[in-house]
Amino acid sequence: KRNMNEVLEKIQKIGIVPVVVLDDAKDAAPLAKALCEGGLPCAEVTFRTAAAEESIRIMAKEFPDMLVGAGTVLTTEQVDRAVNAGAKFIVSPGLNPTVVKYCVDKGIPVTPGTSNPSDVEMAISLGLDVVKFFPAEQAGGINMIKAMAAPYTQMKFMPTGGISAQNAAEYLALPNVLCCGGSWMVPGDAVAQKDWKRIEDITRSAVNKMLGLEIRHVGVNSGTPEQSMKDAQTLSKLLGWPIDEHKNANFVGEGFEVMKIPFRGAHGHIAVACNSIKRARWHMERRGFAFDDDSVIMKDGKLRAIYLKDDIAGFAVHLLQK
Repeated sequence: KRNMNEVLEKIQKIGIVPVVVLDDAKDAAPLAKALCEGGLPCAEVTFRTAAAEESIRIMAKEFPDMLVGAGTVLTTEQVDRAVNAGAKFIVSPGLNPTVVKYCVDKGIPVTPGTSNPSDVEMAISLGLDVVKFFPAEQAGGINMIKAMAAPYTQMKFMPTGGISAQNAAEYLALPNVLCCGGSWMVPGDAVAQKDWKRIEDITRSAVNKMLGLEIRHVGVNSGTPEQSMKDAQTLSKLLGWPIDEHKNANFVGEGFEVMKIPFRGAHGHIAVACNSIKRARWHMERRGFAFDDDSVIMKDGKLRAIYLKDDIAGFAVHLLQK
């Protein structure tokens, strides 16, 4: 069971699982590289082509940090072939109890497709707490997942089918959505033209859109309460934004937090708002940044903010949950 949760936890942090159809195993390595460079070290390789097994083997071997799974798995024999090739998780379009039991008994993470309450109950009876929701858009989309969240509070969904750059963030905002599966990062014509740069670019833009990073405010270390008010008044005069006085700082509009007492960072701090701190942290750590676990700010039992370990240009930086 431990293996299961570990893989699914990582998938949750990655956020988007690129669904990949390959007709030629020669494309596996450059495609895997494009996805990793673009920021999504993950792929669900559709098992309905002759090249799938070899493609999984190549990706798993040449990109050991990548989470490679097999999709469209319909039989236990395909499970064996996929896992032997290096697949770390199994995905199927529907719920086949034989395939699911086989995976559960072997400790292989499996997310079968569901599209209604009966499917979800079958999955629960087989001991699963994560299922695929497929075909997501056609089966009722966001409203259907919201409605199914009520009776099945423990169940997490991985919507796939009709997910795009336009609606992925909306799906990911639902608390019972673990991640999204989608093929829009890997358009068939880009693979055919071996345009790996384009795939890398679409992938990067998918990650950026998912994380939704934006500068929320700049904290300025004014030094004293008097100086803080003076600086706040100057900024307010400049920008026409109202001053909102707090215990430790004067806010000028949403954009500036003028500190009354010295605070983190030589000059101040920068608050970067994001859609999910957990996800943003994982992606930033992958980019080489470290976080200060002692700086965590919780509110109502939820993670609200966390600081980077190192300052940037004399500013401390913290993530802020939108």
